[in-house]
Amino acid sequence: MISLKSPREIDLMRKAGRITAQARALAGSMVRPGVSTLEIDTAVRKFIESKGAKPSFLGYGGFPGSACISINDVVIHGIPDHRRLQEGDIVSIDVGAYIGGFHGDCAATFPCGTISPEAQRLIDVTEQSFWEGIKMARTGNRVYDISHAVQQYVEANGCSVVRDFVGHGVGMKLHEAPEVPNFGPAGHGPRLQAGMTIAVEPMVCAGDWRVKVLKDKWTTVTADGSLAAHYENTILITDGEPEVLTCPGE
Repeated sequence: MISLKSPREIDLMRKAGRITAQARALAGSMVRPGVSTLEIDTAVRKFIESKGAKPSFLGYGGFPGSACISINDVVIHGIPDHRRLQEGDIVSIDVGAYIGGFHGDCAATFPCGTISPEAQRLIDVTEQSFWEGIKMARTGNRVYDISHAVQQYVEANGCSVVRDFVGHGVGMKLHEAPEVPNFGPAGHGPRLQAGMTIAVEPMVCAGDWRVKVLKDKWTTVTADGSLAAHYENTILITDGEPEVLTCPGE
């Protein structure tokens, strides 16, 4: 069942979203050669906890980190460890924070030092596909109107969208109804209503869209070894423009 949030619940989600976005920004500022993904993860955890919140991902389904940190061909769910970032890497960081009974969820891909033009283009296409998608996030439209807009933009720019993982509702649970794919035919799926809160999260591959999950049962890589990028925000459906809830604020 899709939950519609009350004004009070939306304010609580704004608070969770603000902390989450600040944690993403902190993580992104640490992306540079020589820094380990574990160092970034530790900083994210300490920051979220300093705000009186809990990392949404820590222990979720057994996940060992506070952030998913995915490098180059890793699409999502990269486990933080002692690996040190190298010049030219692209680093996708997905974070969540839980406070006041509600979650925020957001992600972005960051360049490590100087990256190739192709890698930068992938990052740019992925982020812009999110903004293209939420142009359709209007009361009365359907979920797949967002999905179709994301897919059209990504494929028009020579990239592909992952099919095996999708966006989702966010609220009292980290993953709620409805699912929000990044592909599919317009005019399908649940109708969007004011008060819905959803995570729109394009996961984009420079090559083929197929992925595989490694033996650790978390790390998800492109099957063809091509680069991947990820961009996500939690948004609120309103009676007008959608509101991005994962904004860092002041």
